[in-house]
Amino acid sequence: MINKTVSNAQQAIEGIQDGMTISLGGFGLCGIPENLISALLDKRVTNLTCISNNAGVDDFGLGLLLQNKQIKKMIASYVGENAEFERQMLSGELEVDLVPQGTLATRLMAGGYGLPVIFTPAGVGTEVAEGKEVRRFTFHGVEKDYLMEYAFEPDYALVKAWKGDTAGNLVYRGTAQNFNHAVAMCGKITIAEVEELVEVGELDPNHIHTPGIFVNKIFQGAKYEKRIEQRTVRKREDNE
Repeated sequence: MINKTVSNAQQAIEGIQDGMTISLGGFGLCGIPENLISALLDKRVTNLTCISNNAGVDDFGLGLLLQNKQIKKMIASYVGENAEFERQMLSGELEVDLVPQGTLATRLMAGGYGLPVIFTPAGVGTEVAEGKEVRRFTFHGVEKDYLMEYAFEPDYALVKAWKGDTAGNLVYRGTAQNFNHAVAMCGKITIAEVEELVEVGELDPNHIHTPGIFVNKIFQGAKYEKRIEQRTVRKREDNE
């Protein structure tokens, strides 16, 4: 029986070195691989290129690696909650590639599908298209321009799931489903941290989101904060 478990995050990231490209799952601060990010922080690997939907916040998620100057380039769709990101970008300390969110997701999935490129109408005629090839196609009877984008092929993919088994099969919950599966597919080596690790056969096959074929290492994480960027509640009325 295949067993892909490792003891902890530190053991899981042993192969990650300076200058590598890493994709990370999560949406905002939901479903991010908290333990793996902390392990990268402690290992102090530098000059990383990170692919993620967002760049965390100043004191959590990828924001911690930004504060520690461990990220050389950030490829993301949304970076609006991170003041340190803004400072580094405007000062020229950080290279930034902003990608439309749908394009980001599709480039991740293309890496898992084994497709070297995708064609998308998103970004045509904008700064996103500068220096990229544009081709004209007729699709559903409509002729228009499509931008060619390369699939992502990161050295490592780091994801977080709700449950997983020792063979690497993963189940996500709620918003954490958004990017984790796509990220898990595209990595040359994929590492998964889970809230609960079970034996093979304990997960309902109908509920598995990422098959173990995509996962190389898995471990049970600890002490999840599960933060959100902003919490807004309605002001209570006096008569309530």
